[in-house]
This record gives sequence, C-alpha cells and structure tokens, in this order.
Amino acid sequence: MMRHKNSNKHFTRMGTRKKVHAFVRVKPTDDFAHEMIRYGDDNKTIDIHLKKDTRRGVINNQQTDWSFKLDGVLHDASQDLVYETVAKDVVSQALSGYNGTIMCYGQTGAGKTYTMTGATENYKHRGILPRALQQVFRMIEERPTHAITVRVSYLEIYNESLFDLLSTLPDVGPSVTPMAIVENPQGVFIKGLSVHLARQEEDAFSLLFEGETNKIIASHTMNKNSSRSHSIFTIYVETHSRTLSDEKYVTSKINLVDLAGSERLGKSGSEGRVLKEATYINKSLSFLEQAIIALGDQKRDHIPFRQCKLTHALKDSLGGNCNMVLVTNIYGEAAQLEETLSSLRFASRMKLVTTEPAINEKYDAERMVKNLEKELALLKQELAIHDSLANRTHVNYDPMDEIQIAEINSQIINLRQIQEVFNQFRVVLSQQEQEVESSLRRKYTLIDKNDFAAISAVQKAGLVDADGHLVGEPDGQGFGLGVASFTAKTGKKPKFRKTMREQPSSSARKEGASSPVSGKDLDIFTSKTQLTPSSKDGDIKDMLVRDRETSNIETLPLDSPKEELHPPRPSTPPSKPVAFEDFKSERGSEINRIFKENKSILNERKKRASETTQRINAIKKEIDITKEALNFQKSLREKQGEYENKGLMIIDEEEFLLILKLKDLKKQYRTEYQDLRDLRAEIQYCQHLVDQCRHRLLTEFDIWYNESFLIPEDIQVALKPGSSIRPGLVPVSRIMSLGEDDQDKFSQLQQTMLPEGPDSISYYNAKVKTEQKHNYLKTTVGLQQAHRK
Repeated sequence: MMRHKNSNKHFTRMGTRKKVHAFVRVKPTDDFAHEMIRYGDDNKTIDIHLKKDTRRGVINNQQTDWSFKLDGVLHDASQDLVYETVAKDVVSQALSGYNGTIMCYGQTGAGKTYTMTGATENYKHRGILPRALQQVFRMIEERPTHAITVRVSYLEIYNESLFDLLSTLPDVGPSVTPMAIVENPQGVFIKGLSVHLARQEEDAFSLLFEGETNKIIASHTMNKNSSRSHSIFTIYVETHSRTLSDEKYVTSKINLVDLAGSERLGKSGSEGRVLKEATYINKSLSFLEQAIIALGDQKRDHIPFRQCKLTHALKDSLGGNCNMVLVTNIYGEAAQLEETLSSLRFASRMKLVTTEPAINEKYDAERMVKNLEKELALLKQELAIHDSLANRTHVNYDPMDEIQIAEINSQIINLRQIQEVFNQFRVVLSQQEQEVESSLRRKYTLIDKNDFAAISAVQKAGLVDADGHLVGEPDGQGFGLGVASFTAKTGKKPKFRKTMREQPSSSARKEGASSPVSGKDLDIFTSKTQLTPSSKDGDIKDMLVRDRETSNIETLPLDSPKEELHPPRPSTPPSKPVAFEDFKSERGSEINRIFKENKSILNERKKRASETTQRINAIKKEIDITKEALNFQKSLREKQGEYENKGLMIIDEEEFLLILKLKDLKKQYRTEYQDLRDLRAEIQYCQHLVDQCRHRLLTEFDIWYNESFLIPEDIQVALKPGSSIRPGLVPVSRIMSLGEDDQDKFSQLQQTMLPEGPDSISYYNAKVKTEQKHNYLKTTVGLQQAHRK
C-alpha cells in the first residue's frame, strides 16, 4: 500500500505540515530510581543512565546513557495539569473543523487507562476522555450562533477482532454481519459500528460508562485491572451556522485511543487465556511501531497499515489530516528500566512523524438547492416588477419548447432579416422607456431635494417617514414603491384604532409632523429630485375623518352590571406553597385532618419505640455487667475449691443472688424486645397509612390547583357536574415540588452541595444511572435463572 494521503474532501489546507506532539507521564512510586532517571531543567528532557554490567569483562562497549527530547515531561502531575498540557488545544481546534487524536502508549500497569479515563469513582480523578466531553459541551454553550451536533462511538479491538462496546444498548442490538474496516474517498470507517447522538453532557457520559462496563480486563502480577484490548472512543462534531444561510459546514472527529499495555511474559506471569491476549497485544503494538518507523522515513513509499486491525483503524490519525498527540506512560522504578527505554524510543520515533491538519469543510446539497431556489424566486419577482412597471404583464420567461424554437428557426432566412430584427428591438426598447417615464410623471410629482419647505409638507402629509424614506402605497397589482407603512396590508385598507389613553394631543402631532428631515438625501433612482404621489389629499382627509370617528366612539360605562358565576381568577397563579396552605384549610381540610392524626399516631409510636430501645440497651448493659460479676464469683469459687452435697454444687449467697438477677434481666429483655417488635409492626402500618394520606393529599391538590388556575376558562364548562369530563382526568403534568420524599430531597441536596461543584452533576448522574441499569439487569437475569431451576 502506498503512503497515506488525505481523503478527497472539500477542506482548506494549512500552510505547513506539523510534527506529532509527544509527552511522557511518569507513574508516581515510592521506589523512584533517582540515580538512573533524571529530568532536564526545561521539563522537556529525560535522561536514562544504566550501570555497566561487570560480568561482561574489561572490554565492555555497552551503552549506558540515553537522552530523549520530547514536548513535555509530566512528573507528579495532576489530572488537571495533564489535560491542560496534552488535550485542551486538540479539543478546542476540533470545534473549528480539525481532526484530533490523543493516544496513550506504554507498559502494562504504567497508568494509560488512568490517564485516558481516570478513576470513575472520583470526579477530581477523571481522565482525558470525560474532560474532553465536558470541554466540547462547554464550547457549544459558548457558541449560540452555531448549531453543533455531537455523536460518539466506542470501538474495542480484542485478539484482532472488532467489537462495539455500545452494542448492549436497547436501540442497537446484536449485529448480524461481522464488523469490518472499510476505506472510501472520505477516509477510513468501521462498518457495523454504532454511532450515537449525545444531546447533552449527561448523555455522553452515560455512553462512556456503558462502554467502560463492557471492556475486557484481567489480572496478572503487574496489574490487577489490566486492559486486554485496545479501545478507541471517537467524538464526531458537526457544526452548522445559524446566522448564515451558507450551505457550507465543517465536521471533525476526536479519536481518544487507550492502547493495551505491552508486557513481558516473564514478569507478568500470564497463563492460559491471559497469555493468548498478551500475545495478540504485543503483536499489534509491534506492527504499530513498524508503521510509525515507516512514516518517519520520508524515503519510504509503502506504509504497512494493513498488517493489523489497530494500524488500519488508525490510518487517518497516523500521519494524515489530524492533530496528533502521544502520551507515553512509564514506570519510575529501576526494575522496569528496560521497558521504560523501549517506551521512550517509541515516543522519539513518533516525534518524527508529520501530519497535515486541515479544516474539513463540506457542502449541504439540500441547503444548496434551497438557496438556489430562493435566488431564482427573487429574480423572478424582480422581473415581474419591471414588467409590471413597463405594462408588460404577459411576458413569459419559461424556457421555450422544441416547437417554438423550430418556428423561430424557420422564420430566419438571411443576415439582413437578423439585422432588421435587432433594429426593431432598439425601437421597442426606446418606446418602453418613454412609456415608463410618462407613467411615472402622471402618478408622481417631482420635488427638488434641496427644497426643505416642500419636503416638510410631504412629511406632514405622512408620505415620507422620519428617516427620509418614501412610504409606499400598494397599488392594484400588489406592488409598491418605497417603504411600506406599518398599517398597510396587501388587499386591505388601513385601520386606525385609538383609545382614550393612547390618543396624542394635536400639538404633539404637529410637532412630530414638522420635525426636520434627517441628514439623508431623499433619492429615487439617481436624479436630484424626488418622486412623491400627487393624489394624496383625498386620502389624508379620509384618514382625518376616520380618526375623529374612532376617537368619538362611546365606551361602555365601567359600572355596568356583569354576572359573575365564579370568583375572578387572578392574572397570575399563586405560588404552589401558598396555594397548598389554602387547599389544606378549605377543600382538602378533611384529608389533611386524617393525615395529621395518622402522623401524630406515627410519631407517638416512634417515640415509644425509641424509649423501649433505650430500655433494652440499658438492660443489655446490665446483663453484661451481671455476667462479668457472676463469672468472677465462679472463678473465685474454683480457686477456693468447690463443695458438693449429695451431688449438688454448693454456692454462696452472693453468687445465688447474681443468678436470680440475671434470670430476671433476661426475662425483662425478652418482654421489652417483644414489645419493640410489636411497636415496629405498628410503625410500619402507620407509615403506610401516612404515605397513603400524603399521596391522596398531593393528588387532590394537583387536581384542584390545575383546575383552579391553569385550565382555561372556556374548558371549565366541561368540568361542571354532569359533563363528560370528570375532575382529575384533565391531562396536566404531575406536581413534584411539594413531595416530601426523602430520595427527592437527597437528590436536590446532592445537586447543590456536591463538593466538586455543579459541573460534576451530569458526571455522577450518568454514573449512577448506568450502575442502576446494570444492577437491574443482573437481578433480572438471576430471577430468570432461579425460575428455570
């Protein structure tokens, strides 16, 4: 296969190629090899020093020192610093149309998954992937002028087989055909991989956690939770402009690659299935390194992308149209120094690879057709206006058919005839220009734009607005010149409505009419004169007459009697807490009374149960003390010697009293414990009654509030007694704000009091929902298996 080239898309090339950025992150450890690993002052250099092996003799040419120049060394770095340094710029450019890839590479157990995904149990320890999702949606909120769509997919490569980590979702289902890597002119894509729309941040987190639960992990001596597969989480971004009707839009994708760790079988001690997985992992990472070496050599034409599924799937990311960043995770211990050197060599080779990022611009064919149709309609309207002004109403601009074209061709005989036709065209055009000018002179009056007295008179007549623009008058053919007045509508005469409060005084009207013209010149066409309608006097008189008539209309007296069948509804509904208090004192008074009685009984039972529990604890404590005293007496008796009389043990009076006391205490304990069990049963029953009353009270309030304040008055007739709609059956939303459920209160408290801030709400909500879903599925499967047995 030849060297990979960019796909044939519509995009804008950047001026120069850029190299891949490579960073190193060192895993924190208590046994750091300070003598063998050193960092440069610029925080971009890492030096490795090995002691010579004395067993090789005096002549020993073993290399002992290596120095690696990278884009940054992250030692004892937090997750925030890692994301700011490595991924923030890549994600930011993705919303501008640039593809991006962030890859984590290194030895098993070096912290690749922690860097990419992080610890899902703690929000502060989240990795690059969830932070990238948050940044994407934060930037979407900051761009209200763009319609941005986000989709995600999650691919797993396990033992050279492709798997969809989101196939467990109900809308996906199992795939009939196996997944495959397909190439087309637009690039490389995975056939059969599901892509899911993420409308908000919580949806994206839910998809992420769903995929994480389906990943394959195993345990060995180097790592308890070792990833046994390569995973690629892809974020697809599509941006359309809301303000521009341009058919051009930009797309981009961000590949977040978590590679499985390379491992030495002698150190990991892998066996069986884990050994087979390690073989496939090392093989694919070896092919990846071969592809990187080939890309770094500019003299090579053949790039071995098809050697394994990993390099084939990442063909677009490796040396193509993409911003590429590599994070190499290494150990800081002396025992892992050979693997550390291997990982650093890979990072150095990756820095030799160059990419050519470009904005991925595409064109929406549907929007392009709509824009062309809109432009065609506007041109037709402009032609219709010109034809109407020239009194050419029967002109047809549709294309001629074959019969009309043949008829015209048959009439053309020689060149003299064609010349005469053009002469006649000139005559017709001159006549039409004269007719248009004469019709305009008949309809309009010429006014010099420097004659301010005439312009003021025109403004008083209402023919020119305050900015100096001509107010158009729709003619009989539906066309108008100038700016249409606010009261003018097609096919209707202007209407004037005035009230006693809104009617201005005559002096104010005169002042407004006599205001001077603004600095803009009143121009029509390119002449120094202005055309104004000359037949407006009659219309102005009619307008004044109508104005007087409308101002003299008598209104109904304010004290006219009106029938009020119902108390007047307030303009705005009262707040629900206030309305709830009114409801409890009026319509829901009986339910509220029963609710309070049951609640008081419940509180009394709980109080008695608390007192009984305290007594039980006191008795239990006294029983323990009595047992200790009795054991002490028994030990003392054994030391002094035991006495028997006719086979019976002789004890002293003190020990006998302790035995009687212990017997009485145990009897009291059993009695009190039985009372406590009875009280608990009563509490459970009373709690059930209280919950029923609360539910009934809230349901009745729900019905009363919506029917009293939210339902339109014209529908209230249908709610009268004897109608077809009974109260409570109106489709309104259920009221949740007045519920006293502890779980709801806890959820609200969790959202407002999370220590990490409000940004973590969607993260934790998605995690909790995913865990609840999988727990439910496990329980369902367990019940089904139990029924089968």
